[in-house]
Amino acid sequence: MQILDARRVLSADRRGSSWPVLVETDHGIIFTKLRGAAQGTGALVAEVIVAELAESLGLRVPERSLIRFGEAVESVDRNDELADLLRASHGLNLGFAYLESARHFSPTDDIARVRHADAAAILWLDGLTSNPDRTARNPNLLWWNDELWLIDHGAALGFQYALPGVDELAARRPYTMREPHLLQDRAGNLDAFDTELSARVPPASVERAVAAVPDEFLPPLGRVELANRRAAYIDYLSRRLEPPRPFLNATVVRPNEQQRRGRPAWLAPPR
Repeated sequence: MQILDARRVLSADRRGSSWPVLVETDHGIIFTKLRGAAQGTGALVAEVIVAELAESLGLRVPERSLIRFGEAVESVDRNDELADLLRASHGLNLGFAYLESARHFSPTDDIARVRHADAAAILWLDGLTSNPDRTARNPNLLWWNDELWLIDHGAALGFQYALPGVDELAARRPYTMREPHLLQDRAGNLDAFDTELSARVPPASVERAVAAVPDEFLPPLGRVELANRRAAYIDYLSRRLEPPRPFLNATVVRPNEQQRRGRPAWLAPPR
């Protein structure tokens, strides 16, 4: 990814805890997610890997770049919390091409506009990467130039927060969500698309997606430990890709039900 220097912050989006910002660079305005945000750099790792895999599947994600923040980046917004966040984001951050005038996806009006094959590819991608965040509440899709674009994948790949304690069982877990997936009905039966989609994500694509993550987004480890960390991402995704793939049917699991599923049967309360 190209490295661009941040000149100043033009605005911040405070709707969520990630506080993305619009940054002026020598190459124009870039939508930027910050390493100092509440989710930390793990969210940036997920953004990079999922975006690369999405493009392997033929889906559109805004072009990525690395945005370098100096010690004192000027901000038009003088908010004290934002100033603290910018100080905590010194170094490399993750930028996305700014899709000016893009329109947010409407769950009530836009479902029928999505091609069945695209809906299937998006659902398949979200299952592969255990992305919990593509619902009617949070579509995380944009329309731009009459084309559908995928955004906001920082919540995917949640397994990484348990490293190095992830085993094969974790990688083979079914795809569960707290709310129905936005495109599940539109996608229909994923089995009909599975062979074609899996062929688009060979081992080389997985390795390339993980290799795209800059070292600066990973924990400060030695060379061997860093290589092992990258290998863990490859191993997790490779195991999920092994047939029969465990993510072909998204299941809605409410929080209290999820808690019961994690308990021994004798501890679970009666239903």
